[in-house]
Amino acid sequence: MIDRQQLDRLPGMHVIGAEGEGIGRVDEVYVDDASGEPSFVLVDTGMLGLTSSFVPLDRAEIIDDGLRVATTKDAVKDAPGVEDDGYLSPDEEDELYRYYDLTSPSGSQAATSRTETASQSEQAAVGPISTGGSTGATRGSGGDDTSAEADDDAMTLSEEELRVGIRKKTVGKARLRKHVVTEHVTKTFPVQREVVTVEREPVDESDVDRASEGPDISEGEHEVTLYEEELVVEKRVVPKERVRLAKQVETEHETVEADVAKEEIDLAGLEESRQDRER
Repeated sequence: MIDRQQLDRLPGMHVIGAEGEGIGRVDEVYVDDASGEPSFVLVDTGMLGLTSSFVPLDRAEIIDDGLRVATTKDAVKDAPGVEDDGYLSPDEEDELYRYYDLTSPSGSQAATSRTETASQSEQAAVGPISTGGSTGATRGSGGDDTSAEADDDAMTLSEEELRVGIRKKTVGKARLRKHVVTEHVTKTFPVQREVVTVEREPVDESDVDRASEGPDISEGEHEVTLYEEELVVEKRVVPKERVRLAKQVETEHETVEADVAKEEIDLAGLEESRQDRER
C-alpha cells in the first residue's frame, strides 16, 4: 500500500502491471481530499507520453523495478477516458472504481485532487500537497507563479515545447489472387504429304534389254503407298514465374504547426528610479 511518505518517489517511476508487463511511467499522483491518502496515479502510456490513463493505487507497492499495480496493461489501456484537469470529481472517481472493480475508500462524496509534487522528469516548481476535505477542485500550480518564494531571489521561466509522436494506423490491405483466363492461340507449322506424279522417260539403247523383259503385250499394275504428316496437339502445364507480395517503406516529410506559449521577463521600475535620480 502506498502512503503519503512515498509520494515524492512516485513521479517518473516505471509502472509494472499485475502480470509483470510494463505499462508506462507515472506522470502525476492524485490524493483523496478527505483522507489525504494517495488513491490514483496518472500514467503516461503512449509514445512520448501523449496518452495517459488513471491507475488505482489499491494494493500497489514500490519494488526495485518501479511501481507494481494490481491491474493489467490491457485493463489500463481500456480505462475510461477522464480529463486530466488536476481534479477527479466524485462521479469520475466512482466511474474509475467501478471499472477497476474496486470500492471507493472514502465514499462517493469525496473528491480526489492532483498532488503538487514535482515530476522527476520535468522538475517544475510547485506548491504544497492539497489535503483539504472539501469537494472543490484544488490546483495549486495553475496560473500562479510559485517560484518566487520569500527566500528565493530568482524567478522561474517556463515555456511549452511541441512534442510530436508517431503511431501506425491501417490504411488498407493488399492481397494476391490468381484466376484462370482463356487465350486463343494460333500458330502455323509446316506439314508434308506425298502426292503421285507420273514420270515418263524414253527407252534408249542402254536400257532396251531391261525394258523388253516380259511379254511383249500385256496388262499390269504398279502400286505405291502415299504418306502425309498430321499435327498432334496436346497441352501441358509449365511453371513460368513466382509472384509474392513485398512491402517497402517510403519516407515523406509532413509539417506540424502549433502555437506554443513561453514566459518572458519585463523589467519594470528601472526607468522611474533613473528619472528620480536625475531630478
